[in-house]
Amino acid sequence: MPERRTVALVTLGCARNEVDSEELAGRLAADGWELVEEAADADVAVVNTCGFVEAAKKDSVDALLEANDLKDHGKTRAVVAVGCMAERYGKELAQALPEADGVLGFDDYADISERLGTILNGGIHASHTPRDRRKLLPLSPVERQGATGVALPGHGDNAASAVATALDPALDQAPAPEDLPEGVAPVSGPRAPLRRRLGTSPVASVKLASGCDRRCSFCAIPSFRGSFISRRPSDVLNETRWLAEQGVKEVMLVSENNTSYGKDLGDIRLLETLLPELAEVDGIERVRVSYLQPAEMRPGLIEVLTSTPKVAPYFDLSFQHSAPGVLRAMRRFGDTERFLELLATIRSKAPLAGVRSNFIVGFPGESEADFAELERFLTGARLDAIGIFGYSDEDGTEAVTYDGKLDADVIAERLEHLSRLAEELTAQRAEERLGESLTVLVESSGGEDGEERAVGRAAHQAPETDGQVIFTSARGLVPGRMVEAKVVGTEGVDLVAECLDEEACG
Repeated sequence: MPERRTVALVTLGCARNEVDSEELAGRLAADGWELVEEAADADVAVVNTCGFVEAAKKDSVDALLEANDLKDHGKTRAVVAVGCMAERYGKELAQALPEADGVLGFDDYADISERLGTILNGGIHASHTPRDRRKLLPLSPVERQGATGVALPGHGDNAASAVATALDPALDQAPAPEDLPEGVAPVSGPRAPLRRRLGTSPVASVKLASGCDRRCSFCAIPSFRGSFISRRPSDVLNETRWLAEQGVKEVMLVSENNTSYGKDLGDIRLLETLLPELAEVDGIERVRVSYLQPAEMRPGLIEVLTSTPKVAPYFDLSFQHSAPGVLRAMRRFGDTERFLELLATIRSKAPLAGVRSNFIVGFPGESEADFAELERFLTGARLDAIGIFGYSDEDGTEAVTYDGKLDADVIAERLEHLSRLAEELTAQRAEERLGESLTVLVESSGGEDGEERAVGRAAHQAPETDGQVIFTSARGLVPGRMVEAKVVGTEGVDLVAECLDEEACG
């Protein structure tokens, strides 16, 4: 009888990392590992790290140290770092953090079971030397699809999917007969990705692509995530069908830049074709698109996002700033007036559309006039959710070399001021929705301290990053159900609503 091996995945960072963790879970389950929820109950704790900004890197280190402490108090025998921070720093992270028993890069994902087995048995797997992953794929996007030997986390692979199905029927994956290992009989049903869900939420993310071809001067992501490469529409559709079979009601399409989807497949407008097909998948009630570049928005995409049934009129637009000089220094495009025109176009087609964005304050050379321009844009934009970040140097980025760095206290002052303004503006935007009728996906329903509470999200609210809908009564509301509701109050950015669905709420 094979040895029982248990593993827990701890995921930090963005929704893209969540997809990567579920692919790792699928690979491990296929090779006989038992997945457990708590790191304290696992032989191996795998921490999927984030390497985007200093705060995220600190959280990742803290999570690794916390997991390491379990080796003294729980059954945990090894702690392994994976994800963006592990890929970005490799040997450097391993040397700086000896508490981690292994630091694995993206190239290790296909052999994750073997790597963890080696580490668990006291062996050492040498950490990689980081390299610029942009150089691993052809410069021309249309030549990338045929490239081999490049790890693309979250994309899966059909051969591994076939083996996973054969070895672990619980994955509910049915490969094509020619992909089955010798001696394994074919089964009926749709082909599905190498992925194991790590939760029961009615919402799941699906990767459209990996990497990014933009060269924003403040961002290091392309260097460790690589150049942009799309997944084929058939893979995205199959994964969505499989998720629907697992009870998922909403899928959120994620990548570093969804507006570029299809350019390496020969059709930059492929997203406009794919969205209606995803919306027609049985069991899926809502499709949401995240990570959109304002400079790449096109009329056809806006039309599909605002007029397709079951596609959320939701725009996660990466503005970052609105002062022209700062945007140029960031190697980005646009200005306040162009951005306001874009928002006006969207709202002319879908007046209740949700819009969120992130902004950086204190970028090198940002003047008081630039900061005032950003404040002017925020005041006029009527955004539903706003993220404000203070600039900090990121290793390997162009902005590190810029003159005109602002003092830390100036950045902190601007960050505090704009954060307060953002909080006020998003609360005002929530109040504008009083009296609106919403279609809400119930995500949780239960009681704390004897008081029942049900919470969900409307079309203009994405998971984790935006506000939520709090129901006035939890009666009859179960997670995964779409119900009609009316906004009757607000709590900051959150909406308070009463259920209008007599069948659901009684």
